[in-house]
Amino acid sequence: MEQEEFVLRYQPVVRLGTGRPVGFEALVRWRRDNGELVLPVDFIPAAEDTGIILSLGRWVLREACAQAARWRRAHNPTVVSVNISPAQLSQPGIVDEVAAALEDSELPPEDLVLEITETALMNDLDGAVARLEELKRLGVGLSVDDFGTGYSSLQYLRRFPVDTLKIAKQFIDGLRSEGEETALARAIVELANGLGLRVVAEGIESEVQLAALTELGCDLGQGHFFAWALTPEDAVALLERRGSRAHGHRRQASIVPR
Repeated sequence: MEQEEFVLRYQPVVRLGTGRPVGFEALVRWRRDNGELVLPVDFIPAAEDTGIILSLGRWVLREACAQAARWRRAHNPTVVSVNISPAQLSQPGIVDEVAAALEDSELPPEDLVLEITETALMNDLDGAVARLEELKRLGVGLSVDDFGTGYSSLQYLRRFPVDTLKIAKQFIDGLRSEGEETALARAIVELANGLGLRVVAEGIESEVQLAALTELGCDLGQGHFFAWALTPEDAVALLERRGSRAHGHRRQASIVPR
């Protein structure tokens, strides 16, 4: 944090029917002195144990909002999604932090989506609902990340003022013509549709998975099949192509670098 070694990369969220990007998820990376990018799985646990996750999460939020605002000023408006950790969500000042990030960057609230894991929501149900309602009043979008891996019931889910459910990657990994993962993915899509929510499939890595999700009625997705996490410059190039013409799935997957 002190040496500013953290950077953000942006993975496109695409419409499965066309492969066109509709937004980006901001993903933090640790860029070491040798240029190596360390993935969150290797440093987020340490950030959580030391409490640095709060300052790191605050930086990610502000940097992502600032980047989305720069895209908007360059006539490439798009939605950016930011992950909010359980520790951040539990902080009384989280609503003020989000409001300040939006105000300082001059980003319209509708261009920001906050992603919170299902487990984090259930850790403090009443507190989470209250904070989500406050965040919703700011005008930002709210998404339940890794849906299906926690233990919320339909009764609890209806209490959350969320807009989107993200199907956990482990269900996408197991997609096949028949099987438990396919049945669970189908149930999540149907649940989201029944509640009037969008659904995003995470971790799409093959055309087989894409075809299965399309058949299930899932509209949006992200994963290495479409693009790895991009630098801001590569994301701009993708946005500009979006504005000029649509791309098929295979072309989309081939034009964005790792």
